[in-house]
Amino acid sequence: MGFTDLRDEPYPWDTLGDVRATAAAHPGGMVDLSVGTPVDPTPDVVRDALAAASDAPGYPATFGTPALRAAVTDWFVRRRGVEGLDPAGVMPTIGSKELVGLLPSLLRLGPGDVVVHPGIAYPTYDVGARLAGATPLPADDVGTWAGRDDVRLVWVNSPSNPTGAVADVAHLRAVVEAARAVGAVVVSDECYAELAWSEPWTAEGGRSRVPSLLDDRVTGGSPDGLLVAYSLSKQSNLAGYRSAFVAGDPALVADLVATRKQLGMIVPAPVQAATIAALGDDAHVVQQRERYRRRRDLLLPALEAAGYVVDHSEAGLYLWARSADGAAGGTTSRDLARELAGRGILVGPGEFYGAAGARHVRVALTASDDAVAEAVARLTVS
Repeated sequence: MGFTDLRDEPYPWDTLGDVRATAAAHPGGMVDLSVGTPVDPTPDVVRDALAAASDAPGYPATFGTPALRAAVTDWFVRRRGVEGLDPAGVMPTIGSKELVGLLPSLLRLGPGDVVVHPGIAYPTYDVGARLAGATPLPADDVGTWAGRDDVRLVWVNSPSNPTGAVADVAHLRAVVEAARAVGAVVVSDECYAELAWSEPWTAEGGRSRVPSLLDDRVTGGSPDGLLVAYSLSKQSNLAGYRSAFVAGDPALVADLVATRKQLGMIVPAPVQAATIAALGDDAHVVQQRERYRRRRDLLLPALEAAGYVVDHSEAGLYLWARSADGAAGGTTSRDLARELAGRGILVGPGEFYGAAGARHVRVALTASDDAVAEAVARLTVS
């Protein structure tokens, strides 16, 4: 098995033409709750930092500025409860999706190597493995792959996209112990960590209680073989900036930096400055979380009133919904998407996230207050 050519594989969202057309034909127009792109304003503190750094004639460092790396380590202490992170173990990335898609290749994986990812998962974990020529293995139970010496990379996604499920410390520790036993790298995609909605993960004193892979209770005090991927797209409305970073094991980060230097994979200097500003300002994060909470508090009961069941969804930017008989082999995710499109609401079919998601749809909270109110009205009309 070698490099996988994806040119003949349609991008999942490009297959929704008929569903999108149905939703768009609704008399009131389409309410788009599908992809999950942020719609709220980029915070002024970030825009000001970007503008102030816009005179940037020279090449920025692949490794990021010392100020950026320090801002990331400070943020981990303040917001995630992770102490002692070495700034040498931090590197900015051009959004988090490029890291997810290219990491197996950057780690020089290939034929014969296995990449483990969640059973219901963001499809780029699978795509990245196949692009490198490695074999993706969807698995939630550590026992499925523990002891396999062909496992080279293990992805964790907590809170999950699309389900909103959160991995506790015990599960994360079990993943780390099993991976270290076979010499595999563990990478946790934690992009939704600031967006917790229910106990025991709700924010306490302004800080989320969602555990990080780099928590000492998980790592045993050492980040060896561990990385966390994080994006500011969700918490700070910076999807258009492609502002993200990876942090953890300094040796792994040094390896990634060396390769990325060769490829010119560099985050622009103004974006690095904007990232520092975003990481240093907690107020806008709290404000944005409350916007999403208001929208969730409207959409969740409206979906339930319309006869849908919402599973998990204790964190993140989505509601993971199915029909009442969905768990028993009822309506498919495409059927559900078409059904909601008939109300003028566009959502994401769960099949995009693996076979285990084929009875659910993903409903995004990333729409304006007016759009969410319109969706609620359409869901609750008899």
